Amino acid sequence: MSRYQRQQLVETLHKKGITDERVLKAIGTIEREKFIPPTMVHNAYKDIALPIGYEQTISQPYTVAFMTEKLNVKEGDKILEVGTGSGYQAAILEFLGAKVYSIEINLELYHRTVKLFDKLGIRVHAKYGDGTIGWAEYAPFDGIIVTAGSPSIPQKLKEQLAVCGRLVIPVGGRDYQDLYVLTKLSENEFKTEIYPRFAFVPLLGKEGWEKK
Repeated sequence: MSRYQRQQLVETLHKKGITDERVLKAIGTIEREKFIPPTMVHNAYKDIALPIGYEQTISQPYTVAFMTEKLNVKEGDKILEVGTGSGYQAAILEFLGAKVYSIEINLELYHRTVKLFDKLGIRVHAKYGDGTIGWAEYAPFDGIIVTAGSPSIPQKLKEQLAVCGRLVIPVGGRDYQDLYVLTKLSENEFKTEIYPRFAFVPLLGKEGWEKK
């Protein structure tokens, strides 16, 4: 896969409305093909979601870029990612200078992705567990990004968000969701922005969906 293909993807995302130059640079630098199964490599730079096994997907690049842009990551920010998945979103956040804490509920996928982080030299604090209850040991977080669709906004995540921090989470049914961007104004006050019609795999856990 070539830098040219990544640049083509960057141009596609820019045309779709992604304007944060740091986010676009991250997308243009991180090799997405490293995070997908070998049989999918030919689709690495198409703006589509791809299966990664275990009934999970690597999100569409536009979705990754849009969520990352809304998170408004600054150098040195402490970011909680709920749903490590392929590791691609965490790699983007680390490239932006964030200190990334990531939780994955699928044990096999967790082990596979942690090995990939080690192989690629990506520094992420990762653990296996239920991301819907957050990671209280390292709270508060400057930002929280949830990469699976939840039936509601987990209370624990709202509590673990720092004042002025942002929580980006898809909320809705199992098939389609709206993307909620919450900015914490005070301990009990949030500003909410809603962006319609996204599609994520279900967020499993105590404050998410029950496994079928």
